[in-house]
Amino acid sequence: MAAIDRDTIIEKLRSVPGPDGKGDLVSLGLVSDILINGGKVMFSITVDSERARELEPLREQAAAAVRGLPGVESTLVILTAERKGGSADAPRPAPPAAAAARPAPAAKPAAAKPGIPGVGAIIAVASGKGGVGKSTTAVNIALGLAANGLRVGLLDADIYGPSVPRLLGLSGRPETVDGRTLKPMSAYGIKAMSMGFLVEEETPMIWRGPMVMSAITQMLREVAWAPLDILVVDMPPGTGDAQLTMAQQVPLAGAVIVSTPQDLALIDARKGLAMFKKVNVPLLGIVENMSYFICPHCGTRSDIFSHGGARHEAERLDVPFLGEVPLDLAIRETSDSGRPIVATAPESAHAAVYKQIAARIWDAVNGGAGAKPAPRIVIE
Repeated sequence: MAAIDRDTIIEKLRSVPGPDGKGDLVSLGLVSDILINGGKVMFSITVDSERARELEPLREQAAAAVRGLPGVESTLVILTAERKGGSADAPRPAPPAAAAARPAPAAKPAAAKPGIPGVGAIIAVASGKGGVGKSTTAVNIALGLAANGLRVGLLDADIYGPSVPRLLGLSGRPETVDGRTLKPMSAYGIKAMSMGFLVEEETPMIWRGPMVMSAITQMLREVAWAPLDILVVDMPPGTGDAQLTMAQQVPLAGAVIVSTPQDLALIDARKGLAMFKKVNVPLLGIVENMSYFICPHCGTRSDIFSHGGARHEAERLDVPFLGEVPLDLAIRETSDSGRPIVATAPESAHAAVYKQIAARIWDAVNGGAGAKPAPRIVIE
């Protein structure tokens, strides 16, 4: 395989005209953040924020140009928009008195967000802060849904700290279907995609917010997910660009909030709940992780992070409480080794907890009807 270097990529991008056909991407200074990982090339193109959608063909043209280079297997090209200073916060002038007296025109209904072809429901697993075991919970919920008979995908949307490759014991690079669409990796019967498959584990992703949003959008829409009954999205902690991108780009069936029982974690969990409410995403419920600890030697129970805080918060906010997951060595060991407990110890008590949580989530997605997918006929 021919070696790929940054100078070759830059030289190739000189052949791609800039916006409106003037100059080229390189001479106009629009190309940045070139990252090469094996046969995978990633870079960003800076454009005017107001023209980002209009310039999508420019992104595709740049991707195709680089993809044609020897040794390039696939590309991830991101349009990153720099917001003009002062434009977001500039005060609007007051309307003239005559205009204010006229009745306001009827508001147009919001355009429906397009789904992902071949994918049923999309749910987000989120947390207000890091360190509460959200990714471990998301992986085991996805496996619990699969154990309950569903076709499941798992998208790791944490660009800065992807955990899914380690948690599922996956390595290597995803293949492409047509040179552009990525084929998801597979483990334990579920499909998975993560930025961790595209960069080395130690590589820091020093990306601006718009680049993160664009990368998540591409992993949603340029991956061969279908057919799926449900796509579980492991969100990064907090309430930032990634969460807004998900809420704006796809019709989320709902969000699950993961928290520990302690007051400090619940403060941030409330922020996550409030954010999803504000962007009109249904709240499927709260999971209390690290809920309690049972000593394996003496059997004594210890509430290391307190206990019941998430349940009380769910009751206070009138949000479903999905279940308690204990703090247990077996869950930690199987997660660290890439052998999640629902897949490798399906008859264990801990696996049963995750399966029950998954069943409640699926029930909530289906409006509480307890619906199950129709059985699939397999001819051998």
